[in-house]
Amino acid sequence: MITPSEPGQVRPDPSLSAIVSERRHLLNLAYRLLGSLADAEDVVQETYARWYAMSREQQDAIDSPGGWLTKVAGRICLDLLGSARARRERYVGEWIPEPLPERTEWVSGRAVGTPVDPADRVTLDESVNMAFLVVLESMTPAERVAFILHDVFRYSFAEVAEIVGRTPAACRQLASSARRRIRESQAPATPTAQQAGIVRDFKLAWEAKDIDALIGLLDPDATAISDGGGLVNAVLRPIGGGEQIARYAIDIAGMVPNMTILERMVNGQPGLVAQQDGVTVTVMAFDVAGDRIKHIWAVRNPDKLRPWTAGAED
Repeated sequence: MITPSEPGQVRPDPSLSAIVSERRHLLNLAYRLLGSLADAEDVVQETYARWYAMSREQQDAIDSPGGWLTKVAGRICLDLLGSARARRERYVGEWIPEPLPERTEWVSGRAVGTPVDPADRVTLDESVNMAFLVVLESMTPAERVAFILHDVFRYSFAEVAEIVGRTPAACRQLASSARRRIRESQAPATPTAQQAGIVRDFKLAWEAKDIDALIGLLDPDATAISDGGGLVNAVLRPIGGGEQIARYAIDIAGMVPNMTILERMVNGQPGLVAQQDGVTVTVMAFDVAGDRIKHIWAVRNPDKLRPWTAGAED
């Protein structure tokens, strides 16, 4: 029988499993804070690197390793959010949060099948839908961090204050301001099954090049935003108006005759994926208000589509 005292044996780390189990939580947190799965994974990697850079004695002195990891990840995200504003001023065209893949077809608004790597994927709920993430982009870094930590992950304002570097009262005000932005931007929720039907009708009308049907599905004041990152062709400014969006969609269908449109869940809601020769070239997220499409976000930047193409199924 091997015991820790035997020579040549490495002393087991009883906290290792607890530390590793925090990965999914950290990834969930970082994605919501940054709107980028790639950046979120980098944050998690850096957080763990800082943990393992400490001595065993330093690690043992930490009462709550999970709390320590969250604090470090939150601070890294806060720093990145500050520098992201400058980076996005240089971004070519519109910037849209990176869409989360769930490689399953949807029927009546419910996903069917088994998602890829279910243990590692970010949890899909209302706090990762595209409309929510777009509103988060309008917040200051401190507002975003305070709101996500408190309202989504249920950390106390005292805990949030340690990460943001402000008083609990100030963090409460930050979260309140962010909450107000969310309320002002949100339309009454449309049932997922109804969203699925409207998005499917949009797909069918698009494939049929039926401009009247498309106009009927779009809110007259709808907007469509495309993100190519300067790497592929994309409209550099938002398209406003249902008729203008419908005409542009028809133009695209005419220019890309071999395009295949698939029904997929995008950030937990019914969306569409466009493929050419089996390669994903566009991921579309929708915001449906009542029985009309209010917003369309089309991500074409290939860097943001890597999770959709790596190991993708036909």
